[in-house]
Order: sequence, then C-alpha cells, then structure tokens
Amino acid sequence: MIIDQGFPPHPSPLTPHEGDRSVALALDLGTTTLVGRLLAADGTVLAEARSPNPQRACGADILTRLQCAQEGHGKELQQLLAGGVNALVKELLTTAKVPAGAITAAAAAGNPGICHLLCNLPVDRLLHPPHRSLLTELTSLPANALDLGLSVPLQLFPAVSGFVGGDLVAVLSRGLGAGDWGLATSLQPPASSPCLVLDLGTNAELALWTGSQWRVTSAAAGPAFEAGNIACGMPLAPGAVTDVQLRGDRLELAVAGGGRPAGLCGSGLLALVAAARQGGLIDAGGRIVAPDEVGSNLARYLVRDREGWAISFHRDARGELRLAQDDVRQLQLAKGAVRAGVEVLLERSGLTAGDVASVLITGAFGAALPVAAVRGIAMLPEGMVDKSFFVPNGVLDGLAAFLTDPHGAERLQALLATVKPLPLSGTPAFERRFLAALEF
Repeated sequence: MIIDQGFPPHPSPLTPHEGDRSVALALDLGTTTLVGRLLAADGTVLAEARSPNPQRACGADILTRLQCAQEGHGKELQQLLAGGVNALVKELLTTAKVPAGAITAAAAAGNPGICHLLCNLPVDRLLHPPHRSLLTELTSLPANALDLGLSVPLQLFPAVSGFVGGDLVAVLSRGLGAGDWGLATSLQPPASSPCLVLDLGTNAELALWTGSQWRVTSAAAGPAFEAGNIACGMPLAPGAVTDVQLRGDRLELAVAGGGRPAGLCGSGLLALVAAARQGGLIDAGGRIVAPDEVGSNLARYLVRDREGWAISFHRDARGELRLAQDDVRQLQLAKGAVRAGVEVLLERSGLTAGDVASVLITGAFGAALPVAAVRGIAMLPEGMVDKSFFVPNGVLDGLAAFLTDPHGAERLQALLATVKPLPLSGTPAFERRFLAALEF
C-alpha cells in the first residue's frame, strides 16, 4: 500500500458555506468496537453508529492479532477490518440519507496495532522492544488503497509510540481550551493545573498534563470495559443495562430503550459490580460471597453455578441474566491496570492525586459512566473521583475538531510536540501497584 506521511498545511475540507452538502467522516478504530460519525460542514452530527470489530475472529486482544499477522495472516486481518469499516460507513450514510460522494474529508484513529493492521504494515517493531510504531506522522491512505467505500483519502492520526496510539492523540485534540474541557476546538493544552485523561478500552491509554507537557502511557486492560468476554455482555443497544443502583435490598436496573434487560454494556457492568460490592454480595478481594455471608435480603440474588456463586440480577419467564465470578475477575484486571497506571504516572511526575484538577474519562462503555461506579470499584485514587467527568466518545470529538479546523494539521503537530511517552507495563513499579490495585 502507498501511504503518505507528514503534516502539509491544508485548508479545512469542511469550511461551511450556504447550501453546502459536503460531510466529513470520523472513525474510532477500537480493538473490540468500531465507532463512526458523519458530520455536516458546520460540525453538526448527522449520524453515529458502532459495530463489532470483525478482527475479533482472529483474537480478542491486539497482541494475539499482531502475532497472527506475524505468522502470515496480515492481509486477512486487513481485509476483515476494511470490511467492517465499509459496512459501518454504509450504515452511517443510510442513516444520514446522504450519498457516499458527499464525504469530502475523512479521518480515523486507533491504537498502534490496529493502525498497522489496517495498513498491513510489518508488526515486528510493535511486538519486540523498543516497541516502535511506523506511523508516527499524520498518514494519508489513498481512497483506492482499501475497499472502504470512500472517494477521498483517509487521514490516519499518528501514534506517539509503539504503545500509545492516535486514539489517545485524538482525545487530547478534542478541544482543550485553557481551563475548559468543553466545546472549544483550539487543539491547545489545558491551563497550568495538572489534569488526567483516560481513554478506556481493551487497550487503556492514559495522559497526565503536568502543567508543561503530556506524559502518556498505556496498559493492557482487556475487553471488560466494553463488556467483552463477559457472560451476558453486549454493546450499547436497546435492552442493554446501562446503570445499576442499590435501593434498599433491591438492585434497580436502568435499561437502554426501556423494556426487558438483554445484557450488560460496559457502564452497566461497572455499575453492577459497584452496587454488588456496596450491598455485600462481593467482598474486597472480588469474590462473590455465599448467601449466608450476606446479612440482608440481597442474598436472594445469589445462585449456584459451576464457579461457585453468581449474581442473578434479572430473572423472568423468558430467562435469566447472571454476573459470574470470572466476569468480576475480568473487571478487576481492567480496573487494576488503570489504577496502577495512574499511580505510576503521578509518581513519575512528582504529583499526587490531590494535585490533579480534573479527570476526563472516555471510552466505549456504552452509556455515561456513573461516578458512583468509578468509586465503587476503586478504579481511581479516592481524591480524584469527585473531579472526574465522562465524555461518551472523546476520540470522535477530537477527530471532529481536526476535520472542522482549517489549521487542524498544524495544530496537531504542535500538540504532539508536548507529548512524552512513558512505558509502564512490565516495569517493577507498575507490577507492584497492579497487584495492590486488584482489590475493590
């Protein structure tokens, strides 16, 4: 594949004018989930959709897929991803009722592994130290390079290193005006007060603004944040449990679209575990307890299964939904990786949790992530929880800011100059804190 890398100055392809029907495409290429958004020339969202990443057939995690590519299946993985993107683009166009030719600009972001697989590039440098990406500049994929259903090049956001990708760069680009994490699109760093950004998915990426630079890293969290590998996990769709509240001796479920619960999306999983922990159904070590250990009527939610005990959080004439012990363990591994990463980032930067002014959390959870759930599973140091807020898809927001900014490429390059990667996984400091962070 012929690709073009660099930051050539260019006018915005979406400069609005009266009667303009051109649209832009933003793509978040996640390990587990693909998410896309169509934007009008003025930045209005015309359509948004998500679908499973078809590459999951070759492995749930990115490491397995990279090893698969190294064994000679790179072209197959590329075609799977391209096919998934093509189907997603068609769904967006149908929803927005616009023709494919109306797309005049397109940008995408993902972790380093996914982007290498999209371009069918060698993966050896990602798999082995010093873990470097070949895609560290803004990359233009020609319209005819892949069967993506596009007539314009796809701009691929640059990776920072072999372990921090363009998806985190996009989140940092989502409008960080001085002192404002809101709707600004300046692509400038925040004010001098330290702040933290968490982009949580199968590959959790973290960024800490120290007051002068972004210190960024990543940790393998697994797909639990997206409800992947969870017994009754599902993406956000009608029937997905998005939140769970403990009301007396009852677990109260919030369901997308109302009606009968069909499974747990990511936010629902975190909220259910937090509520179960609050009600004494799960102990501090993550074990689902036996009924005789619960001193309330909540014990009725506990049922026997092959692993010991499970939490039957919904039951009706048509079936039952359970949270199994392995589901809890999967979430412990994910949240432990994030907490350990945050603590080591703070330590390496000479900061404490109390120094951090705000925490932006984004990712493919499905619905808004309740603060009570973050606190209930001890995902963040206590002093940070009340400073946190959730953005549904910071990656798409950042890509939209880039696509609608006449100077997007130049400002992106300036942002990258403030970013410093910091490898954590496998270091003694990270491993020590990870083991301690597994508990609730």
